[in-house]
Amino acid sequence: MAVLKVIEVLANSDKSWEDAAKNAVAQASKSVKNIRSVYINEQSATVEDGKMVMYRVNVKITFEVQ
Repeated sequence: MAVLKVIEVLANSDKSWEDAAKNAVAQASKSVKNIRSVYINEQSATVEDGKMVMYRVNVKITFEVQ
């Protein structure tokens, strides 16, 4: 039986929400091993002059505890 743990990570990108999610996983994987999945909990964006300039995600990352 595997033991799984979930952490919540906030990340951003100036390109897209997908890129922000990738940034969250990349940053978490520096200190967390055995990442199994990512769940995008929330998305938001900052708007300037009628254009979205910063994409933000709140993700839940699931990993297996050894």
